[in-house]
Amino acid sequence: MARTAVFGGSFNPIHYGHLLLADEVLDALELDRVLFVPAAQPPHKPNAQLAPARDRYAMVELAVAGHPKFAVSDLELRRAGPSYTVDTLDALRIPREELFLIVGSETFLDLLTWRTPRRVAGLAQIVVVPRAGSAFDPESVAARKVVQEIGDEPLIVRAISLPISASDLRRRVREGRSIAYRLPEAVAAYIQAKRLYRAEGS
Repeated sequence: MARTAVFGGSFNPIHYGHLLLADEVLDALELDRVLFVPAAQPPHKPNAQLAPARDRYAMVELAVAGHPKFAVSDLELRRAGPSYTVDTLDALRIPREELFLIVGSETFLDLLTWRTPRRVAGLAQIVVVPRAGSAFDPESVAARKVVQEIGDEPLIVRAISLPISASDLRRRVREGRSIAYRLPEAVAAYIQAKRLYRAEGS
């Protein structure tokens, strides 16, 4: 049975932190592939701060091009309305394929605010990657409440985490500062060519 991890997000922009995390999870869980799924309209993020969905998809495509077990899906870009994970997982179900869902520890603790979180856990094994320096405790009251509601224990993968954030990269672009060595050169070139993140609030 093929083992695929779904890694969703706004990827605004994608950077080496995302890529290293995906590679670490791929290795730790002996996966066949990691499928990056850029969100068209993330329900929890205001659209005003996002680069156009097609540009974010193109940047992910450039970023994963050299990795034999990384792929990208435009599934959420082709679907109208907010990008709900449950709909994405439902659409990705394939016979003889085991699905995993990669989430950060803060996202896991917010899982009960998602649409049908129990259904999400039924469609994919949830993989929690604690943020570096975070005090995530899988036995905490907050974490146990999520587990009780979704009816399944998550897998915990303590992956290497780089101190890179998309918001810092956007701010650097606005301020005309270097973003070198923080994301693939092809992505940096795309940001420059498309003049992304130049405006205040982006």
